[in-house]
Amino acid sequence: MAEPLRIAHSPCPNDTFAFHAWTHGLVPGAEAPEVTFADIDVTNSAALTGELDILKISYAALPWVLDQYALLPCGGALGRGCGPLVLTGPQTGGDLTGKVVAVPSERSTAYLLFRLWAAEAVPGGLGEVVVLPFHEIMPAVRDGRVDAGLVIHEARFTYQDYGLVKLADMGEAWEARTGLPIPLGAIVAKRSLGAARLRELADAVRASVRAAWADPAASREYVLAHAQEMDPAVADQHIALYVNEFTAELGEEGYAAVRALLTRAAAEGLVPAVTPEALAFP
Repeated sequence: MAEPLRIAHSPCPNDTFAFHAWTHGLVPGAEAPEVTFADIDVTNSAALTGELDILKISYAALPWVLDQYALLPCGGALGRGCGPLVLTGPQTGGDLTGKVVAVPSERSTAYLLFRLWAAEAVPGGLGEVVVLPFHEIMPAVRDGRVDAGLVIHEARFTYQDYGLVKLADMGEAWEARTGLPIPLGAIVAKRSLGAARLRELADAVRASVRAAWADPAASREYVLAHAQEMDPAVADQHIALYVNEFTAELGEEGYAAVRALLTRAAAEGLVPAVTPEALAFP
């Protein structure tokens, strides 16, 4: 008997919402994969080993894994008005020169956007950059263990609960410069599965996303069970931001955003250069 497909993605509401139908065998004719929940930094690292069939990773990690994995043209997280934030305590001030900044990963889109922003906004240069799990960043800023933190996802809605101040919105900076949506998370699948199976996977993902939109209540219990005690209203905001037209299909604008991010990051020496052919779906 063939080994089941294995997928790893975050427990965040956008992923559990979008993939609920697929992973629960509710997409007709599609093989339901076994799910492992993991933080984005874990999946970025896992993609380097090639052990899993399908992964949700950061677009920033894509250049290192395209030899083994193909970018699926759906299922990812891109959008507008949903960029990472740089947060500080109220006493820190607006200058990050020489300051300690916590980030969720050094191979995340958030980190690339932050470094591209800092190259202009912090000409004196940052101090130390430390990697912390996403859920530890805001408490670390609040408690003064770091001077600033780069946060993603639902932190957009909750940072004021920690008494923190928004220094800059990486998404606003990106959109002002490029006019393009922000490419955050990508779905990749092993090239060794073959072109036909990869196309089947993409069809299953699209169908799962559309099923989630058609019947949001079907995934509600599943989403909230994995939302790390997130308030249901915040979970709804999270889904509304990150499950959008680009989740169903990257399209021309989505691919343009991915190319723009990776090209700019490569020019700054942050990632290896990627050819357009490497991004093409089989």
